[in-house]
Amino acid sequence: MDRKPGLSVRLKLTLSYAGFLMLAGALLLAAVWVFLLRYVPDRAMLVNPIDRPDGVFPIRSELLRVFAPRAAAVMGVLLVFGLVGGWILAGRMLAPLDRITDATRIAATGALGHRIRLPGGRDEFRELADAFDGMLEQLEALVAQQRRFAANASHELRTPLAITQTLLDVAEKEGGRDDDLVERLRLVNDRAIHLTEALLTLSRADQRAFVSEPVDLSLVAEEAIETLLPLAERRGVSVETAGDVAPAAGSHPLLLQMTTNLVHNAIVHNLPEGGEVRVTTQVGPEDAILTVENTGPRLSPALVSTLAEPFQRGTGRVRTDHVGVGLGLAIVRSIVQAHEGSLALVPRDDGGLRVAVRVPASR
Repeated sequence: MDRKPGLSVRLKLTLSYAGFLMLAGALLLAAVWVFLLRYVPDRAMLVNPIDRPDGVFPIRSELLRVFAPRAAAVMGVLLVFGLVGGWILAGRMLAPLDRITDATRIAATGALGHRIRLPGGRDEFRELADAFDGMLEQLEALVAQQRRFAANASHELRTPLAITQTLLDVAEKEGGRDDDLVERLRLVNDRAIHLTEALLTLSRADQRAFVSEPVDLSLVAEEAIETLLPLAERRGVSVETAGDVAPAAGSHPLLLQMTTNLVHNAIVHNLPEGGEVRVTTQVGPEDAILTVENTGPRLSPALVSTLAEPFQRGTGRVRTDHVGVGLGLAIVRSIVQAHEGSLALVPRDDGGLRVAVRVPASR
């Protein structure tokens, strides 16, 4: 939530400390006036020369003239002392709150394994930190359980789906009576296998369980294009690649999966005949950039903003005989987030889609 800029809690506490100190000084000076200076005569009096050489008793106006500058100096010292001391004291008091804030920001990035473990005696900050650590522990256990479920479900579904695929192959070779039914079963089974593989890849990307290493995005793009070139030729789509060497830091299998999904998506959602796909790579000041563009009909910004959501198949895009599982761009987004990069989907002015991926460059 965006809020208007205001004074920090530390500054507010500092001003409060200084204000209370100034008030205490003012009360002290007022007590001096009430209980001391008000009883001093306001007219000169003659006294015994033996007791006082100048022969004059001090009067109230003279004392005020001498006392006022000293009192102002004392108040100034109290103000400086209150501001400096209040700033230091407020910083020490709010130090635990800074640790809690840092832990919250770390947790917001998805790293739920971090704990505050605030030392010291039990106070309000310690209770807040302990409650936050308990919440993180429960969230981490819940997320780990969900990820294990997704991974285990994907692994368990692989075997029966593969067996079903084998049985369909055997039935097709033996020349079953209903070849159309066998073909439809094959298509459904292929889609289930693709969905399982996509869920497994999505789970791995969300876990961010990979070792970062130097990866050249230009070579990854060439590898993905080489794999998908037969599909592009069957659909009459031309694929062009250009750009410079783009060293990135990340996982080669995941970045290859990301690039393959982008190129595959650009091919199957292209013009029926004569479509084009252009893949470029470049290096920015701190990022390696991969851009995939494809031709096609005009897309609305509202539709484009939903394409990276899970199980979105781009309603309103080019109709093809390819039935996806709706996880292609969702997997791309998860892989990009796992690499602490950014994903931008922009509709092209002359139709089609432009997808730009930025991932940290390899140092």
